[in-house]
Amino acid sequence: MSISVDSTFSHKIWEETELSKMIEGPVPFPMLSDPGGKIGSLYGVYSEEEGVNVRGRFLIDPEGKIQAVEILSPPVGRNSEELIRQIKAYQHQQATGEVMPAGWQPGGSTLKPSADLAGKVWKVWKPQK
Repeated sequence: MSISVDSTFSHKIWEETELSKMIEGPVPFPMLSDPGGKIGSLYGVYSEEEGVNVRGRFLIDPEGKIQAVEILSPPVGRNSEELIRQIKAYQHQQATGEVMPAGWQPGGSTLKPSADLAGKVWKVWKPQK
């Protein structure tokens, strides 16, 4: 889902004039309007001075817990591949209890948390260059 202070009309125009030239089909997620930034304020991304929500991304698990946060200023675009990688990592963790080391990619090595792992991570995982 995406949320912005823009109106639903503005979202529709953006979908028809911009997004439709980048992807096939409709927006693949709900787009909500947050006039006045009430939701953005709750998440700490609403700029009252500018009247907009700054670019924020929040991964919220099925139990409603925030698992990841990314806040970007307007000059830097978001990375949808990184978002998808993180979603897959959290889903894998919830399904298996394993944790993903830095740079993990689906199908890559994971770590099984245990008291025996402390001080021995280097034996089972090396950072990728």
